[in-house]
Amino acid sequence: MLQPHYAQRRQQRLLLEMQQLQLDAVVVAAPEHVYYLSTHRAHWLQQAAFVLWADGRSWLVAANEPPQSAAADDVETYEANPMGTQRQEQPSIVAARVAEVLAERHAKRVGFDASQVNSRLLLAFEGEPTAIGPTLWQLRRQKDPDELELMKVAIACTRAMYARARQVIEPGVPELKVYGELHAAAVEAAGEPLTAYLGNDYASGAPGGTPRKDRKAQAGELYILDLGPAYRGYFADNARVFAVGGNPTDAQRAAWEIVTAVFPIVEGMAKPGARCRDIFAAVDEHYRSKAGISFPHHLGHGVGLQPHEFPHLNPHWDDTLLDGEVFTVEPGLYAPDLAAGMRIENQYLVTADGVTNLTEFPLELM
Repeated sequence: MLQPHYAQRRQQRLLLEMQQLQLDAVVVAAPEHVYYLSTHRAHWLQQAAFVLWADGRSWLVAANEPPQSAAADDVETYEANPMGTQRQEQPSIVAARVAEVLAERHAKRVGFDASQVNSRLLLAFEGEPTAIGPTLWQLRRQKDPDELELMKVAIACTRAMYARARQVIEPGVPELKVYGELHAAAVEAAGEPLTAYLGNDYASGAPGGTPRKDRKAQAGELYILDLGPAYRGYFADNARVFAVGGNPTDAQRAAWEIVTAVFPIVEGMAKPGARCRDIFAAVDEHYRSKAGISFPHHLGHGVGLQPHEFPHLNPHWDDTLLDGEVFTVEPGLYAPDLAAGMRIENQYLVTADGVTNLTEFPLELM
């Protein structure tokens, strides 16, 4: 799980932002934000809320039992499932208690995230609300060591999944069987159940999609596996492609050369301060030169508590890379003669002088 001393560091970074915004308090109740700031990861059927006050003290309300080692100065609980039945009104229960503590502290200027609890709390709040979500999204970009440790376990799950895929993918294998085998490999690697839908793409002979009932892989197809398991709340997101039957065509090999040539381009440009638009433009120029087309989709995105976070390697945004963030690079190429195309995706950690590839797995088609 996340570690309290790093959560306290995250609270201090948020406190600096609160001072700039002149807030009396911040209330977060989205599960990922409560976890990020307090280390308390609520059961998926239960609600919690975390309040950070302008004086640096913190308060947490959680279901049933006080969480162990939470990074909170004061902790309260409520009964979430009397005699085993989950209470549906939990968001209202938590919101009512948060409203009480805000009133007790005379908090008027308060930041709120978007969450079930806060949607109810804001209906009765009479102060000056501020949307704190955008601030939290930016703070979440630079990963602390405890976050990276969890992400690396999620990435290790994908390594195990690709190894299993090389064992089971063959002509005639059902897509659902591949999905089931890969899920089992991820759980074995994690040593516990995963914490989110396995994500993302498990379809053979298609640009992407979920595994299809009664659909079997066919010889000559390209099988894209874009994998996104989550370990203790933190996601991996990377992709490899397999030639079903092990005999890629000349067109498929040529496409693979174009796609894999993207990674050296990115690795040569990516560092703190690099503009994501510039990196996208360089890859787009590579595609125009080698494939005769524009780059077909976003180049990548940040990963962490959610599968898509800042930064966006996408010309619709103008993000700049930060030291300590994790992002993906996912070049793809799609055409009927490729049956139906390929996408290969690495995850990178931005360091002081460049990037480190966190997914040094084989890229080969076979």
